[in-house]
Amino acid sequence: MRRTVALRLHAGLATMAVAAATGVVLSMPEASAVTGSATGYATQNGGTTGGAGGQTVRATTGTAIHEALCGRASSSTPITIEVEGTINHGNTSKVSGGSCSTADGVIELKQISNVTIVGVGRGAVFDQVGIHIREASNIIVQNVTVRNVKKSGSPTSNGGDAIGMESKVRNVWVDHVTLEASGGESEGFDGLFDMKNDTKYVTLSYSVLRNSGRGGLVGSSESDVSNGFITYHHNLYENIDSRTPLLRGGIAHIYNNHYVSINESGINSRAGARAKVDNNYFEDSKDVLGTFYTDAAGYWQVGGNVFDNVTWSSRSAENNPAGPNPQSNTTVSIPYSYSLDRADCVPGVVSQTAGAGKGLKVSDGSCSPQTPTPTPTDPAPTPTDPGPTPTDPAPTPTQPSGTNLSVGAGSDGSGKADGTSYGNVRDGDMRTYWSPAGSTGSISIKWDSATTVSRINIREASGSEGSIRSWRVVNHDTGAVLTSGSGAGVITFPPASLRKITFEITGSSGTPKVAEYETYAG
Repeated sequence: MRRTVALRLHAGLATMAVAAATGVVLSMPEASAVTGSATGYATQNGGTTGGAGGQTVRATTGTAIHEALCGRASSSTPITIEVEGTINHGNTSKVSGGSCSTADGVIELKQISNVTIVGVGRGAVFDQVGIHIREASNIIVQNVTVRNVKKSGSPTSNGGDAIGMESKVRNVWVDHVTLEASGGESEGFDGLFDMKNDTKYVTLSYSVLRNSGRGGLVGSSESDVSNGFITYHHNLYENIDSRTPLLRGGIAHIYNNHYVSINESGINSRAGARAKVDNNYFEDSKDVLGTFYTDAAGYWQVGGNVFDNVTWSSRSAENNPAGPNPQSNTTVSIPYSYSLDRADCVPGVVSQTAGAGKGLKVSDGSCSPQTPTPTPTDPAPTPTDPGPTPTDPAPTPTQPSGTNLSVGAGSDGSGKADGTSYGNVRDGDMRTYWSPAGSTGSISIKWDSATTVSRINIREASGSEGSIRSWRVVNHDTGAVLTSGSGAGVITFPPASLRKITFEITGSSGTPKVAEYETYAG
């Protein structure tokens, strides 16, 4: 049964100029309250900058938001709408104009582009009013709370979705928001964060989704597989029955999220969907990853996740949980750089950063939340390369002694760039090498029988030194992470008896080139 969790609404950022009591306050183009730049898949396809460079508007009602959209010179004129106060059905009405298409009782971002909606001042709460994004592109929503949006009962809004996207939506960044309900479908609520009918290049970051039957979906049915390229990172999913998210087709990157009290099923990859699931922390939950309620299989690549008091159900024709020992059944190449926190510190990082009214703090990959400098006028997203994790064990610089066990062994990996080979990492020739198909990937050494290994040496090809930033060493037999850190070289760990050991590159600058992957017993 669902556990009821008290709703906690966050409010308060550094106060800017006080908005007028009614209507809209317009100003000359100025720096908006948006902090940071888009991350994840929202950086692709030209990037996501919202209303940067356009006029800034302060709105205290839903009608005022619509008036701001309709008052633009065109439907693509950039605009930033700073929202303060409570947006509800009583103050959200349809407004007509050539640059907008709005409706009563819902914030309608329809057939428009280049818009930012950001909560400021004492905070912005959309109470029973959803945000609907349709046939739109280059949209940013940041630092707002959307709560108790219903599809049945009274009042209704946005089909019951807190934030919903559909019909040729491109490049949306939703950041530091709180999305919450007070129950499931029987109580009149639907999804918190839904995408369907050709929605692509979306990032949900540093957000809280809680107290709902459904976290969100990508694809409205098994035939709606036109969506994809979605990133979910540093989010808290708390007291959710299912869909964290539900994926139908497409590609999703899911990393550094904290899942607490997922009651029925979690990440549900189906209908050919492929999910890269890295360094998440799953806690007090059930069936947090797999293909559920269908025989249309989906796929996942897993690494570095923590499963803390997670239970798994039995497999059946329409129930395929990934656990109790989740293993990868696909590989996913990620085209952008990102900073990956260790899974064990994810709960602490997420608790300090996720949700509206948290000061817009982010993580730089070192398990230490930072307050970024506002960068509203940046011409394009500038995602940072993953940096070294200072608390990870540093590689030992000395050359290991003894027999290189990789000689005569086998090798394989997650993928390889053209002109490279898995066998090059054990041929003793520093002129040949293996490179992943993207900026990250894994390379393995394998034996026919159990072999004890306690030290490896990753030697980069000439000219590529320093390109490997962050990594993990994994016992491929069990999925256990033996150690993690940054930079190539000699890496030690407690002795492990195994048949296959994997070196997984989780962050890089440039193209990694592994010339030799040496393994040693001591």
